[in-house]
Amino acid sequence: MAAVQRILFLNQRRRLRRRRNPRGQLVRPNAVRRLNLDLLDLPDDVLCDRYRLPREEIMVLLGLVQEELTRRTKRNYALSPTIQLLTTLRFYATGGFLQTLGDAYGLSKAAVCKCVHAVTKALLRHAPTYITFPRTRDALQGTKIGFHAIGSIPGIVGVVDGTLIPIHTPSLLSPIYTCRKGYSALNIQVICNHQGLFTDIVAKWPGSTHDSFIWANSGVCQMASRGAFAGGHVLGDSGYPLRSFIHTPVLNPQTEAEERYNMAHRRTRSVVERALGILKMRFRCLHKSSGGLRCSPERSCAIIVVCAMLHNIAVEVGSLWLQLALVLQELFPLQEIGLV
Repeated sequence: MAAVQRILFLNQRRRLRRRRNPRGQLVRPNAVRRLNLDLLDLPDDVLCDRYRLPREEIMVLLGLVQEELTRRTKRNYALSPTIQLLTTLRFYATGGFLQTLGDAYGLSKAAVCKCVHAVTKALLRHAPTYITFPRTRDALQGTKIGFHAIGSIPGIVGVVDGTLIPIHTPSLLSPIYTCRKGYSALNIQVICNHQGLFTDIVAKWPGSTHDSFIWANSGVCQMASRGAFAGGHVLGDSGYPLRSFIHTPVLNPQTEAEERYNMAHRRTRSVVERALGILKMRFRCLHKSSGGLRCSPERSCAIIVVCAMLHNIAVEVGSLWLQLALVLQELFPLQEIGLV
């Protein structure tokens, strides 16, 4: 008797399920919600605040990666290229945990991880288009004029600096990636022009590598040694070797002229330091406060290069108000400056 009642109960529950979902399909509320959500309908200021880029530039990026990110079928509620791109841009902007980011978009942790990897890989193919070192005589001359207006030092074609990006590494590789500050990181070399644009980036060396070694093995150093700078030179700090194509500050200046040179040197090199600061504030996944990039060193390098590419795009479109807002947000709480 109990078995018969059990069978009747199961049949009744099955009929109720079919009545609620006649086609017998499995419905996932989170998946349905995210498919009906068009984040590009947000206001412009909200888009810039969440994704660090204006609407027009997001659409340009979407056009670059749409073909590669489009799924062949809609099976299993395949994510659209728009959702994949915006999820990845949000990860770049916040650097939070993938699980937390997925909860905001109705995605699982694995789905967010796949989005970040796929979008980063697609954007990385276009990085050489946006990160280019001046090679023609006219481009080099324009850069020299721009730097001369900053510090009155002639012949500068770029300023070079290194920065540490914290990452999470396996225990076996930890000694190699441990930087001079005591945490696991990648040592990234960047070269910046007078506008704050990154013209070259080397993202492949562990944190224990010295800046001078990275410079000696970089492509720009090889170009400079062959005389490709047309009589120009790069400015670097005291960690770089003094050469005819890279000028460093004078150690222990003795004369007034050497003091003036060091002052002009610091004023000119502040361009790259300011650019790196804006880069890490704009894309918090690169900042130490986010806890470091929680992926393999290879994927971390790709994310860093893509963030530098997006930084150049943001600078070229002139989002100066965003840069100022990021600086104010870093220095003062929002309540103190009356923004909230």
